[in-house]
Amino acid sequence: MSKIKSIQARQILDSRGNPTVEVDVITDKGVLGRASVPSGASKGENEAFELRDNKKDIFCGNGVLKAIHNINSIISSELIGKSVFDQIYIDKLMLELDGTINKKRLGANSILAVSLAVARTASNELRIPLYKYIGGVYTNVLPIPLINIVNGGRHSNATIAFQEFMIVPVKSNTFLEALQMGYKVFYQLKDILHQKGLSTSVGDEGGFSPNFNGIEDVLDHILEAIHMANYEPYDQIGIAIDCAASEFYSDNKYNYSKFEKKTENSDKSREEHVDYLSYLIRRYPIISIEDGMDQNDWDGWKLLTNEMGDKIQLVGDDLFVTQVGKLNEGIKRKIANSILIKVNQVGTLTETIETINLAKKIKYKNIISHRSGETEDSFIADFSVALNIEQIKTGSICRSERISKYNQLLRIEETLGKYSLYSGWNHT
Repeated sequence: MSKIKSIQARQILDSRGNPTVEVDVITDKGVLGRASVPSGASKGENEAFELRDNKKDIFCGNGVLKAIHNINSIISSELIGKSVFDQIYIDKLMLELDGTINKKRLGANSILAVSLAVARTASNELRIPLYKYIGGVYTNVLPIPLINIVNGGRHSNATIAFQEFMIVPVKSNTFLEALQMGYKVFYQLKDILHQKGLSTSVGDEGGFSPNFNGIEDVLDHILEAIHMANYEPYDQIGIAIDCAASEFYSDNKYNYSKFEKKTENSDKSREEHVDYLSYLIRRYPIISIEDGMDQNDWDGWKLLTNEMGDKIQLVGDDLFVTQVGKLNEGIKRKIANSILIKVNQVGTLTETIETINLAKKIKYKNIISHRSGETEDSFIADFSVALNIEQIKTGSICRSERISKYNQLLRIEETLGKYSLYSGWNHT
């Protein structure tokens, strides 16, 4: 039985240049596994606690040296000598060491980095792919990519209230074909923007971020790009949006003017906001809406679900924050029909899998997701295949921290060969 010999944490930089945590776990046989954790800009208020130094002289307060210390001293001293294969035991032990509800003592970034690194070390020790170590022999489903194509909200300087606009290759037969379809539409949109004299610079997740004239202008441009790429909207390429509504909700209003130019229709009641989303799905080939309502607007979520829950995919991100308790509340209230899965929202691999399994049990769709502040670590690519998750969000067709996940999925598809499954779109 291979045991943990050493754990070494360090401070590295994420895709926005902010510090984050990386951890090496080494066994007594000299096998190393490494993992790093991402960070979000748009965060649910109930996410597990991300520990920062808050010292202005260290990366303007964003340093993670406290988290590094917690790993190299407190966590390391408890885990050295433990079996690297006891993932659940190790994760639960770290939760006991922390002793708080939201991991505020040690930091979720500390705990998660170790949790992921232990899993990778174990897979390296057995010389099997990470996805097979986590999921077992029946892991062969490649996810449909929700490909980020336009960034708005807090992910760019574009004056658009909604945070993400994505394209979904619904009729692709393989993951490779899905990427090729996304590639064509992405670069067709780039050509259209260039011809119109609009900026082709990209936001945090690789989507374009010019100054569009409102949400419908964005969707019109995406629709044009789909047509120009010779695809049929809805039948071949669908559109997914992430409203990130919590970012522009205040005083019981959805205030689009927080990000967009203020107009007489900028501030909407929950009913008006739902009516607008309903109008959008009738006009455009929108098949998925994420965080359509504020994370605490349960009445709004119920209204939204009643209006379109049987028509499209309704995804809870800030609403559920990858936590069993929050998902159970949503199940009880019968809201949404899907959940976004972000490992750093909950803080351990074990807790993440518990949430995924609950969602599967009640037939909510799972979507594995990156964060806006990412690293080159491709863990979530393996993780999506490990649990046969049918969808993944990892950004656009550019920026290496996004492409690293796509590339790993291409490798996995190649390795699985004729045994790989790519089931296509089905939101019901």
